[in-house]
Amino acid sequence: MPPRLRRLVAAVGVLAFLTVYIWAVISIGDYLPRAWWIDLLFYGVAGTVWGLPLIPLLRWAEQGGRRK
Repeated sequence: MPPRLRRLVAAVGVLAFLTVYIWAVISIGDYLPRAWWIDLLFYGVAGTVWGLPLIPLLRWAEQGGRRK
């Protein structure tokens, strides 16, 4: 697969993932107890963790799926 196509597929995948992830975080946040420290902890962790599942996709887009 050509590099430009891999990057396009990865970009669409990132946008799709983030759309679902943001929707899920907001939905889960609605069920949390109303306390500022719970919101801070939950949204702080959720705002940091979103990148972890995307690492393999972005690595694939840049390396072409080649294993070293």
